[in-house]
Amino acid sequence: MTEDAKANASAPKAKKAKPPAPEDKPFTEFMEQEFLPALKTAFNDAGLTDMELAFEKKPLNLAGISATDDYWQVEGQWQQGERQFNLYCFDEDIKGQKGFTATTYGSKPSTLESFMIDERKITRDLMVLYTLQRINSEKWLGRN
Repeated sequence: MTEDAKANASAPKAKKAKPPAPEDKPFTEFMEQEFLPALKTAFNDAGLTDMELAFEKKPLNLAGISATDDYWQVEGQWQQGERQFNLYCFDEDIKGQKGFTATTYGSKPSTLESFMIDERKITRDLMVLYTLQRINSEKWLGRN
């Protein structure tokens, strides 16, 4: 064996670079490219095939609140808009504060609930799971 071949054989092999986690993407890219498609797929799998999802920055639409600040929101509507939920991201960061509302028949939601406040690690799949659990708690995914 030549000296070069011996040196190459004993050198540690370089590890393949691990692709970045989806959650490492900038906030809006993560929400648009990762979270919304995964959430849409999960709703389809749960039987909500007419779910319309939107992601935009706008004021809170809560009864009794005249909000002037805009916040990023995921809005989901189905059954021709008879059921709706909003997932609010107050900090433009998936690890930041989030809120959740649900309403029916186009009325304004009256209660803003905290969302995923105790999680240390936030992932796309966990966000999808919590959203489905929250919708299911309204008994909107099926009979319980």
